[in-house]
Amino acid sequence: MPPAVKPKPAQKLEFTMNSLRNTTLSTADDSLYFEIVTRFWHPTVTKVNKFDMETRELVTVAEIEGLQTKAPRVRFGGEKGQWTSAADFLKFDSEHIGGTFKTSDDAEYRWKTHKGRFQLVRADDPEKRALAEFHPHKRHLFVFRMSGHAYFDVQPVPDIVQAIDKFIVSYLLVERRRRDSRIKVKLERN
Repeated sequence: MPPAVKPKPAQKLEFTMNSLRNTTLSTADDSLYFEIVTRFWHPTVTKVNKFDMETRELVTVAEIEGLQTKAPRVRFGGEKGQWTSAADFLKFDSEHIGGTFKTSDDAEYRWKTHKGRFQLVRADDPEKRALAEFHPHKRHLFVFRMSGHAYFDVQPVPDIVQAIDKFIVSYLLVERRRRDSRIKVKLERN
């Protein structure tokens, strides 16, 4: 009897910085490499660029206009794509921080929080098994420089790998909403 086939391990997509508008997201061997950048001459447009290993070029796969505003818009496919409202692309949950989005093959995925961390699950999965899980950065003594970068553990599911651009854009929108929902303290002098 042949030995059992081991499942493929999860891919670790690591963030280089904590900014949602200027960072890179890549695997250790750079087989997946995404640059998330907001240029100073276009401060309202955040582009998601993918590094194409064959041509050795950065290709724009998605854009978010107005990520810092209440009504952002998204566009997939670079300059040829059509702008759509982020509310049409990602249906936010009114009770929780997460939201749901659909891929091109009509599979629906949902962002949810588990123990304060984002997880991506398939909406129709009764087991609610995480297909991608976010792990936040770690700091030395909770104050100093980062000792570990934030990263995603992405399961090698073909649906997620094919729709990785929608996965990244939906995460950016959900995380922006989570950061904006924190309590803001305003200090005033008497």
